[in-house]
Amino acid sequence: MPRVLRIINRFNIGGPTYNATFLTRFLDDEFETLLIGGLPEEGESDSLHIPEEYGLKPTIIQELKRIPNLKSDREAYKKIKEIILEYKPDIVHTHASKAGAIGRRAAYACKVPVIVHTFHGHVFHSYFGKLKTRLFKFIERRLARKSTAIVAISEIQKKELSDIHHICPKEKIHVIPLGFDLQKFQDNIFQKREKTRAEFKLIEEDVAVAIIGRLTKIKNHAFFLGVVEKLVQQGTNATFFIVGDGELMQEITEKVNKLNQKYKAKIVLTSWIKDIATFNAGMDVICLTSDNEGTPVSLIEAQASNVPVITTDVGGVKDIIAEGKTGFVIKKGDLEDYVKKLGNLINNKELRTELSSNGWNFVKEKFHYTRLAKDMEKLYRKLLDNNAK
Repeated sequence: MPRVLRIINRFNIGGPTYNATFLTRFLDDEFETLLIGGLPEEGESDSLHIPEEYGLKPTIIQELKRIPNLKSDREAYKKIKEIILEYKPDIVHTHASKAGAIGRRAAYACKVPVIVHTFHGHVFHSYFGKLKTRLFKFIERRLARKSTAIVAISEIQKKELSDIHHICPKEKIHVIPLGFDLQKFQDNIFQKREKTRAEFKLIEEDVAVAIIGRLTKIKNHAFFLGVVEKLVQQGTNATFFIVGDGELMQEITEKVNKLNQKYKAKIVLTSWIKDIATFNAGMDVICLTSDNEGTPVSLIEAQASNVPVITTDVGGVKDIIAEGKTGFVIKKGDLEDYVKKLGNLINNKELRTELSSNGWNFVKEKFHYTRLAKDMEKLYRKLLDNNAK
């Protein structure tokens, strides 16, 4: 029975936790998997309830932290090597940058037969200055040479990794989209809508718009609030929800308070919401305004909830949205077009109804965890067979 050691950056709300959970829980019984990872940073929501919901108890490496630190990184590397030597995996599969950096080095040092890394996103633009970005590219290229295979979560990401940022040859990259347990977004959807609308005192005629994600620079909530300001200046009537927490909470709270006071806008900060399926059901539009993304989970979950989406054109969003059928993709930085399209969605109930009716059918098979597991099993078998030759 092949053994897989799966290493995730940290257990915080987001795509990597779901991906690692479903791959640990739903791979074929011929594979045995051990899941390890770090804890969330301050301001992030703990996502350990997700693996626990599926009967998993991950091993926590407290030294595996997001911010580079020589002491904690060295300790995390040492602990991961100890786990590898004890568990003796046939495959080490790392998810996201920090786990990929430390986990792949440890696996290579321990001569693990197959080393796989999934890029859930990347930091090759919009995060850092030119010098730091060049350093990260250099590190990832070296790590890619130590990897048996690289997994990209979209065709667009594969092109970025191979043709634009030259991390490794395209032949080494395998595209396996994310997979989720999406049925919960359809179950009792009308009752869930009533519950959320009642909780936030929304009547049926009220239009509710949400943005969901960490309150951090890369998510560009400043752009979202710029869109909201333009809309309320035009007299557009809607309630706007900002779901999440992070290092920019105080700054965003101050901006929200000013907009609410100046324009009598209705902008609500909710912090993190664990039961996102119930929350989504009560929304009419879900937005994303990021400067960089991998595959945004919030947009997949929105469509699974029959909610139209609108997003900036970043990462793999064009691979997960049916343009004009389940939502709209806006050129990054185009405030005028974003205001126009979102305003149209808010003011046109027929358009919202048309787009919402397409969401579930578009995502239910394409992004289901059973498809994810089958795709990964196929890749693992191929890599193990190649290694045995």
